[in-house]
Amino acid sequence: MKKEEPKKIATNKAESISKPETKQIGISDSRAKKIKHSYSVKDPENSLVLKLKDGDVVIEMFADVAPKHVARIKELVRKKFYDGLKFHRVIEGFMAQTGCPLGIGTGGSGKKLAQEFSKLPHKRGTVSMARAMDPNSADSQFFICFNNCTWLDGQYTIWGEVTSGMEYVDTITKGNGPNGMVIQPDEIITLRVVADL
Repeated sequence: MKKEEPKKIATNKAESISKPETKQIGISDSRAKKIKHSYSVKDPENSLVLKLKDGDVVIEMFADVAPKHVARIKELVRKKFYDGLKFHRVIEGFMAQTGCPLGIGTGGSGKKLAQEFSKLPHKRGTVSMARAMDPNSADSQFFICFNNCTWLDGQYTIWGEVTSGMEYVDTITKGNGPNGMVIQPDEIITLRVVADL
């Protein structure tokens, strides 16, 4: 018997294979409901999820106490106004301030709001509007209190309270500059109304 020569397999030059494009998969309705229910809130329409570098912060808004401010905050949130804005002023033991599109504390959305002061106290987790000397000058900037700040009571519009994730607020980079200015500030990743998730 004749020994057969082994067949040689032709080798093709490897063609450069490009990576397939990453496909973005939408969230199903059932998954969206699970996400929404994972945040324990009284009223999804009046609750926010603030995504920070270390985790999610849930803020319940006081629509009955500061209706105009809550309506305006929701309007800005739904326009994604706050996404990427810096915590430009952060003072250890006091508060973390954000909401300036310029990132330096002098800007806003361009719409001033009349004050809605209340008897609610500024305590740890309180979310309140920043303003200039004029009580009716609040715009888009707000701050979250690290501790009780009773000297602010009755002078700033309180519109919400952190109900979970305060430990992530505590890790926001503190400022060393004048008046708590932060050199390399943390940013809001996203800010969303829970009902919209």
